[in-house]
Amino acid sequence: MPGKYQNNISEFLKIDNETVVGLKSRASEILNKKRKLTLEMIRSLHDTLKIPTAVLIQSY
Repeated sequence: MPGKYQNNISEFLKIDNETVVGLKSRASEILNKKRKLTLEMIRSLHDTLKIPTAVLIQSY
């Protein structure tokens, strides 16, 4: 993910991770690229942070 969105995603997952990913440990796995975002997570991040879905679906 491009850097300008990484900080927003990190902040959002830390503050409200239960809404997006369910568990604090899962948020950590996503941020450390050990787990991929699900479609539901992508939709939630897009709706909440207005991050383009094209950015969220990129492979890493």
